[in-house]
Amino acid sequence: MFIDEVEIWLVAGSGGNGALTFRTEKHVPRGGPDGGDGGRGGSVVFETDPNLSTLLDFRPGKKYRAENGGHGMGKRQYGKHGENIVLKVPPGTQVHDADTGELLADLAQTPQSEVLIAGGRGGRGNVHFVNSVHQTPKFAEKGEPGEERRVKLELKLLADVGLLGFPNVGKSTLLAAVSAARPKIADYPFTTLVPNLGVVRADDHHNFVIADVPGLIENASEGAGLGIQFLRHLERTRLLVHLLDVSGLTGRDPLEDFGIINRELEAFSEDLAKLPQVVAFSRIDLLADRSGLIPLRQFFEARGLEVFPISGVTSEGVRDLILHVWTKLQEIPKEALKLSGVVHITNNARDDDDPRRFTIVRDDEGVLVVSGKALERIVSMTDMGNEYAVRRLQRQLERWGVFTKLKAFGAAEGDSVRIRNAEFDYVDEDAWGRDEAEGENDDEDMEVTV
Repeated sequence: MFIDEVEIWLVAGSGGNGALTFRTEKHVPRGGPDGGDGGRGGSVVFETDPNLSTLLDFRPGKKYRAENGGHGMGKRQYGKHGENIVLKVPPGTQVHDADTGELLADLAQTPQSEVLIAGGRGGRGNVHFVNSVHQTPKFAEKGEPGEERRVKLELKLLADVGLLGFPNVGKSTLLAAVSAARPKIADYPFTTLVPNLGVVRADDHHNFVIADVPGLIENASEGAGLGIQFLRHLERTRLLVHLLDVSGLTGRDPLEDFGIINRELEAFSEDLAKLPQVVAFSRIDLLADRSGLIPLRQFFEARGLEVFPISGVTSEGVRDLILHVWTKLQEIPKEALKLSGVVHITNNARDDDDPRRFTIVRDDEGVLVVSGKALERIVSMTDMGNEYAVRRLQRQLERWGVFTKLKAFGAAEGDSVRIRNAEFDYVDEDAWGRDEAEGENDDEDMEVTV
């Protein structure tokens, strides 16, 4: 079975919690903090596998989870890092955000691997928070929650040449004649239901890949028939071989078919319509009189198109077509595929994570929502059940200007403020006054709920 589209969920591993412990060994007076860090959560990694040609191994809607990091322990013991989950995909797979359609990764090379979502950072143990003022910090960080994302995998076959044409014009027969591929072929009208790839040998030392794409029909670019499902498989080709049935058995007009197919290509993609084409008159073995091919040939040659009368059954003209295609491919540079929007995420490469970069909006319920990648991560790693951790968080929010910007935004006394999963009531400090030094009563200025 050929599957070229599937939606799945990706879940990165959460980081382990940092430990809140103190030394308690015998004969060690004034034992200090010794809580170790939590381990990093596993990431979700996509990797190309040239042995795969379909997305059949992926179950729609399934969640693919990386391993969580282990928790830190006493005696400065660090938690174990979570194992990455590596998902193997065929070359040519694109990963899109299922909600926005954004291209996240284009896995077109072999070998190639991309981290789609990175595992959460491990929380730091209390040993990291010792300073001249706090000799015995009574808090540690929680692990960063793993990110979850719904993505759409879309396979675009990687081929040098695409076979183009209406259903039942002999594309599968030609593919079987020039390669080891064995697509389904029948002696009655039907259309191929899945794309097929074949390797064509040009000579003893050179070959190229050809794709038999299921037959198109009029309005395929708008979803008619199977065309809309498979037109994208032609986008990565460098040359199109346009097969036209000239036998007369189907009652179709080759010129009309040529115009319809090219209009569908243009409607689907301008780049696809601009690909160079070679015209092949198919099924000439069924013609008793070939004089009718002369005006057809003149029509296409007048438009600068090379024409090759062929028969996939008898192989007449097929070798000439293959040699011409190989020659044309040498004239068309094999440009590096553009990997626009490819994600490169590592746990140590988040240079844009500045907690001072955040936005404030008021939602439909009147809650002031503060959003910022670094800020939200820090809040998620704060143990809201620990008053010392909450006190530290408030000092950080004040230092980063969160309260100042909330006031400038129009926050009023008692307004609800939400940062990720933490919600608190805004307190106007200017209205209440501050009787104590900064930081000494921070924990009384906001009431946090999770």
